[in-house]
Amino acid sequence: MPHFDDFEIKMLDILQHDGRKPVSELAQEIGLSTTPCARRFEALQAAGIVKGFTAVLSRRAVGLMVEVFIQVRLVSHSDGSPETFIDAVRRMDEVSSCWTMTGDHDFLMHVMVPSVDDLNDFVMHRLMRLPGVRDVHTQLVLQNIKGPGHVPLAHLKR
Repeated sequence: MPHFDDFEIKMLDILQHDGRKPVSELAQEIGLSTTPCARRFEALQAAGIVKGFTAVLSRRAVGLMVEVFIQVRLVSHSDGSPETFIDAVRRMDEVSSCWTMTGDHDFLMHVMVPSVDDLNDFVMHRLMRLPGVRDVHTQLVLQNIKGPGHVPLAHLKR
């Protein structure tokens, strides 16, 4: 793990909350002049620590009223099913995130769709029909308490 000094930790924390903050303001907030702040920022980008900047959209404002987590279990791991599943998921716009997991299920997917009917169509007619899918377990999100999340940084200060 790379070593981060206090300036870099503060910079990363600020950027997670406001990635559009100008370098001049960022420098002032962390206690550096603009040029060294800009150099550190560029180094963090070059090292792949700052991967990019995105807009955070309101799913409801764009008509995605149903948010679910779907656990997927495959029939086998030795017949190419995992690769086939992963390739299919990467092409599914409804899937915002997908992780391989330990435990009872192989994958955990975060999915957003406009309606319960769309969720039914997605699960029954697309997901369950993928080769190698054994079963799915769907959990409807009632309320998002916190997230999408930031990357915790407190461990860097030790």
